[in-house]
Amino acid sequence: MTNVNITSFRKDIYKLLENTIKYNEPINISTKNGNAIILSEEDYNSLIETVYIESIPRLKKEILERAHDSEDEFVSEDEVEW
Repeated sequence: MTNVNITSFRKDIYKLLENTIKYNEPINISTKNGNAIILSEEDYNSLIETVYIESIPRLKKEILERAHDSEDEFVSEDEVEW
């Protein structure tokens, strides 16, 4: 995580945001009133999806159980009729 104060963030906003987007590197911006975190859209969407999955107990349980299944128990995406 990149840590900057608000003054440095204002000065280097373009470069900092580009690095956050390109490398998924969060930015922690410190101000006298507290801190703020900036995430890439990809990281944000991933977090929201994780929260959603965690909120459905049966889905979470099934994912955890299936994580140890061998690959030959699954159907290839190419074999699925859409």
